[in-house]
Amino acid sequence: MIRRIRSGGPYEDKVGYCRAVVAGGMVHVAGTCAHADDMPTDVTGQCASALRVIGRALEEAGSDFAHVVRVVYYMADIRDFDACWPQLRATFADHPPAGTVIEAKLADPAFRIEIEVTAMQRDAA
Repeated sequence: MIRRIRSGGPYEDKVGYCRAVVAGGMVHVAGTCAHADDMPTDVTGQCASALRVIGRALEEAGSDFAHVVRVVYYMADIRDFDACWPQLRATFADHPPAGTVIEAKLADPAFRIEIEVTAMQRDAA
């Protein structure tokens, strides 16, 4: 069974994707930037906003940050990444996932960070 989770983000309908897909006990959360209604200009604010959106998707999927097994960070400017480390460390705490950081041109020039995660559902762990 496959379940699709929408967050209402503006790009979901424009591009044709959903925030997360639950399949086989795994939760695949699409690359997530700061929410349009909550768009800080600084990278740490955008990181916090993206994590809130991801957290809601994980919760709806029956998961949480402790069950994230993989994370990919896409940075508009790789030099901004270290400013996000404290909140990423706090978010993943004692359950750090495998991670990758990539410098990339993001969908909107206002975006500074995009975060993509893969997690297990709590009852599948």
